[in-house]
Amino acid sequence: MEKQSDATLLRIFVSSTDKYEGRVLYEFIVFKAKETGLAGATVFKGTLGYGASSVIHSYKFWEAGEKLPVVIELVDEAQKIRSFLEMIQPVLESLRYGCLVTMEKVEVMLYKSGEKHLFG
Repeated sequence: MEKQSDATLLRIFVSSTDKYEGRVLYEFIVFKAKETGLAGATVFKGTLGYGASSVIHSYKFWEAGEKLPVVIELVDEAQKIRSFLEMIQPVLESLRYGCLVTMEKVEVMLYKSGEKHLFG
């Protein structure tokens, strides 16, 4: 992705308990984005929220395993984001409790790659 370029931000709203093929869904999506070569992905875990079911889910320290809202944000050029969404759309459509997907144009002001870190 070019520095100071127009890009697209894809947001996927799911639950922390959603799974795909035995994996946590948000991890599956981020690893698939990395494998596909998207510029970046971040997962945010919410402390309170509700969706189409109107059931409110909240974080309480004594309920660490509770179902929480999760937002996955992915940024790259529009065509790469659209292709990625097409690839994972069947996964999202298979979710039992649903999800929300939004897309918007964004202006990237700085895209600086850093040193690679190995986690493990």
